[in-house]
Amino acid sequence: MKDLLVTLAQGLVDDPSAVQVTVDEVNEEGIVVFHLHVAPDDMGRVIGKQGRIAKAIRTVMRATANRKEMKIQVEID
Repeated sequence: MKDLLVTLAQGLVDDPSAVQVTVDEVNEEGIVVFHLHVAPDDMGRVIGKQGRIAKAIRTVMRATANRKEMKIQVEID
């Protein structure tokens, strides 16, 4: 899951080496939180106009998680 998020983000940004993903442990609700960190200059590319790209990233990640019967949340920091 982490590799998928890194691959998606690296394809969008100008500085792929700055992409970092941290994963929190499962919380009390059974949700795993992924934190995506990118360079400040690339933040707009990852979020997109009106958050469309961020929403698409979250949709792809949730679809993958559903196949593995997981609950996830993606936060862009």
